[in-house]
Amino acid sequence: MTSLSASLVRGAVTSPFKRAGRPDATLPPGRLTRPAAPVAPGPLAAYARICGFAESGPLPLTYPHVLAFPLTMRLMTGRAFPLPVLGLVHTWIEITPARAVQPTEPLELTVYADGLTPHRRGTEVTMVTEARVGEELVWESRSGYLSRHATANATASHSATTDAVASPRTASAPDVPDDLPAVAEWRLPGDLGRRYGAASGDRNPIHLHPLTARLFGFPRAIAHGMWTVARCLAEVDDPAELTSVRAEFKAPVLLPATVTYAADPAGNAFALRGAEGRTHLVGTVTR
Repeated sequence: MTSLSASLVRGAVTSPFKRAGRPDATLPPGRLTRPAAPVAPGPLAAYARICGFAESGPLPLTYPHVLAFPLTMRLMTGRAFPLPVLGLVHTWIEITPARAVQPTEPLELTVYADGLTPHRRGTEVTMVTEARVGEELVWESRSGYLSRHATANATASHSATTDAVASPRTASAPDVPDDLPAVAEWRLPGDLGRRYGAASGDRNPIHLHPLTARLFGFPRAIAHGMWTVARCLAEVDDPAELTSVRAEFKAPVLLPATVTYAADPAGNAFALRGAEGRTHLVGTVTR
């Protein structure tokens, strides 16, 4: 946790000196790796509780992302990373587990930045996380993070960005019906971001307090995207049997909130909706 705290401080210091949307932007070419290490049972239990996962059995499908987050932050707050880390918004995630991972298996974690792409509200970076047991790749994810900035000329911005950096493979949008039946209603407290931040280590200021969230254009603190997708996956039957997950974060959940979890009867598609029918998250799973 100490290294993550140092990364957060470094991000706060370096972010004002980084300008998103530069046409000459490039990504650091290297990878960061954490040597194989066992999973600490205390933090795992805290994470499982706040997300609704069982506290026994295989690792929650989203947990390797949490374990690798300090590496991701270290890379994104480094001098060579072109986007300011403060205010980055998680926009989508694609998870591909090769098999279920047991908490007793030491995981080697690797992260790297795969590319920059233009977005109608700024610039999006694709981050890749890999988890290995020995030489075996047991889990992989790809995530999009949006740095919001003015895009006065979207066509010119697209041309300049794609010329500077090769486009990465991004997740295709999940094919989710609009009329998924409601399954459960969840009341989310105002301190959910702080509680999830304590369990996961992700203390991005947009999630912690209304004041810090307003600095980045949000009227109140917003729920972590990774909490919303984890909470939905905790409702899936036999999540350890899933072979892929695709989720798109469509609108922030302003805290506190009441949200509705919806899913098809087969459990292959899900959504999270707000009290007024606004869709916050859509996703699909395969077995």
